[in-house]
Amino acid sequence: MLDPMSTTRPPRPTDAELSVLDVLWQRGPSTVREVHEELQASQSTGYTTTLKVMQVMAGKGLLARDESARSHVYSACVRPEPVRRGLVQDLAVRAFSGSAAQLALAALASEPASAEELAEVRRLLDEMESGEGR
Repeated sequence: MLDPMSTTRPPRPTDAELSVLDVLWQRGPSTVREVHEELQASQSTGYTTTLKVMQVMAGKGLLARDESARSHVYSACVRPEPVRRGLVQDLAVRAFSGSAAQLALAALASEPASAEELAEVRRLLDEMESGEGR
């Protein structure tokens, strides 16, 4: 099991694994049935596929499985921030020659941002310029 306080990077989840993590980050500890029902709202996968993905994730240390009840309850062993940061870093390296700035510009140009999102970007830039960021 991964230590949620660890500074080491968690394994990069596949798209299917990231969908499961998103459900668990929102819902908290859940059974396979509960996760599967949430996933059904946006994608068509079978229950056994969801079960297998979650079993693999438990093997990788991304999920913990509580087997004390008849229906096993899974919980995320990784926090969203390090996982998302790792995915962004990987994308920056693969698609933008390692440039976080180019990735951010491409992201902002590809889809309109809300006023709240733009204010958050401005706040982050101000922090970085003043030396408070990172």
